[in-house]
Amino acid sequence: MKQQRHTAIRDVLNQAAIPSQDELRRRLARRGFHVTQATLSRDIHELRLSKGPAGYALPGSAQEDDDDSLPGIREVLGSFGIEVRQALNQLVIITTTSAAQPVAAGIDYEDWPEVVGTIAGDDTVLVICPDEHQARRLKARIEEHIG
Repeated sequence: MKQQRHTAIRDVLNQAAIPSQDELRRRLARRGFHVTQATLSRDIHELRLSKGPAGYALPGSAQEDDDDSLPGIREVLGSFGIEVRQALNQLVIITTTSAAQPVAAGIDYEDWPEVVGTIAGDDTVLVICPDEHQARRLKARIEEHIG
C-alpha cells in the first residue's frame, strides 16, 4: 500500500503544482488513498520532496533546491522558529509565515519521546507531549534550536 501511495504522490506532483500538504492529501483521497497528516508528512520525508514557492516538488525537479539533503531540525527551527510557549503538556511554536508544516514534519521525523504528535497551521505548530514535565524539557530543547 505504501509503495502504491508513493507512486500516486509522484503522479500527482508530475501533473500539477501542489501548494500544500492539505491539497496533496485531497488529491490522494480522490485516488482512493485516505491518509492522515502524520502519514503524509512521513511520505513527504521518505520521498525527499521539497517545498518551494510553487509548492511541493520531486527530487531532481526544477523546483528543488540544489542541496540534495533535507535540513535537520536545528536548521529548520533556527530558520523558521520564532518562539515557543508552553501550556501544560502542550507547546505552541510560532514560526514564520507558511513554515509551520515543515517545522511540524521536522519534529515528527525526530521521533523524540516527548512528542505524542503535532498539528500544523500556517505559522503555528501545536506539539502535544505526554505530560507537563516532558513538555518543559522539550521546550528547552526547542528554544536552544531557535536560538
